Amino acid sequence: MNKRTIIGAVFILLGASLFLNRGATFGAGDIFGYFWPSLFVIPLGLFFHWLYFSMTAPRGAGLLIPGGILFTAGIVCQISMLFDSWGTMWPGFILAVAIGLFEFYWLGGRNKWLLIPINILMVLSVLFFAVFAVGSLLGQWMVNGPIVGIVLIVAGAWTLMKRKSGA
Repeated sequence: MNKRTIIGAVFILLGASLFLNRGATFGAGDIFGYFWPSLFVIPLGLFFHWLYFSMTAPRGAGLLIPGGILFTAGIVCQISMLFDSWGTMWPGFILAVAIGLFEFYWLGGRNKWLLIPINILMVLSVLFFAVFAVGSLLGQWMVNGPIVGIVLIVAGAWTLMKRKSGA
């Protein structure tokens, strides 16, 4: 990786943060506060992957588990920090463990028994993501409670008044 790539990525991150900040004061502490996953966690996960792929012996497959967990958890933390969505994104930590184990399964010895915890963790993560995303959307709609109430009243009245098609 050359210097231009690193400098370009830093400029893009700073520009995006300044654009999203909309003119409020922004200092070095804010940069570390918002981008700590991109500065510390994600590079550590990439380092574990680099170690695995730079080894010639296949014995280093265990490096993929912490690499996958740290990389995925870093992405989850970065999204949560930028959009303040910790309440919705927390199932990503369960997904991180599933991804780390899946990388170990895929690039390691392909032990079929690893698929059991991988599938359990993946299903739990997707289920919790779905439940909390729907709950978040409903929570935003419930702010406009009278609108939801009117919609429910109309739907109930329509259900009671419609004729049966077979009668």
